[in-house]
Amino acid sequence: MPISHPHRVAVLVLEGAKPLDVGIPAQVFTTRASMPYEVRVCGAAPGPVAGGDGLSYHVAHGLDALAWADIVFVPGYRFPDREDPPPAVVEALIAAHERGARLAAISTGAFALAATGLLDGKRATTHWHYARALAAKRPLVQVDENVLFVDEGSVLTSAGAASGIDLCLHILRGDLGVAASNHAARRLVAAPYRSGGQAQYVPRSVPEALGERFAATREWALHRLGEPLTLEILARHAAVSARTLSRRFVEDTGYTPMQWVMRARIDMARELLERSGRGVEQIAADVGLGTGANLRLHFQHILGTTPSEYRRTFAQGE
Repeated sequence: MPISHPHRVAVLVLEGAKPLDVGIPAQVFTTRASMPYEVRVCGAAPGPVAGGDGLSYHVAHGLDALAWADIVFVPGYRFPDREDPPPAVVEALIAAHERGARLAAISTGAFALAATGLLDGKRATTHWHYARALAAKRPLVQVDENVLFVDEGSVLTSAGAASGIDLCLHILRGDLGVAASNHAARRLVAAPYRSGGQAQYVPRSVPEALGERFAATREWALHRLGEPLTLEILARHAAVSARTLSRRFVEDTGYTPMQWVMRARIDMARELLERSGRGVEQIAADVGLGTGANLRLHFQHILGTTPSEYRRTFAQGE
């Protein structure tokens, strides 16, 4: 495991906080034997916090939790475009970041991170309904309304509530590896393979039935990554032309069909590196990349590291 001691996670509940946004990181990172995290739910001060959608909260911790945390989640809240969070909250977020904590926003929580200035000059996203408002309010932020989440290293943002799950699983992948992330996804009954570049919602111009066929084709391909998978083979399974598949697959996933297949193969290789003793050449053959050299090339391009270094970091039992 790459983490030798529990990561400390603070979930910052602001006035009008959305219940689902609060619950996602609290549940994903809840303390259990297989998850080296400790979670504290906090607010501007301990005690009751008025929530959104008819719910309220009673938090045990105040802003001291941000000084304790390694990761701070800021769930979405109502009317984020009207006014900034209290100055004490903004200052505590800045202090946590300066101390080395990662800050992660779910949905409209991006407005609170933007108020710190830490998103200036960086890419960020938020719920599509508020994307233009964020861009108008914070013109130095490079708002991208067409992605599920954006990882800028120490500052991360995500779109609507469900994409908060994708962001949490993305963080888990980086901390613990793909096997742990997939295990958490299964526990949540969530999709394990949604990239940050995937569109927030499918454009209405895409017929619903076609979208369903593409989902089936992706699932079909995931079970055949060790076999030859060309654009023509995928298009034949989807019962569309290769040109149509190429154009609409990007709208569905944020990647071309072959980019998606490559990333799926790299993910499969990651899991084999973590959970098996197979050599790089054998893993390359197993995931359909042919040779160890080819696997190393694409592994470096997508993950910025080598299979050997990845195994040293994430192999189970090390």
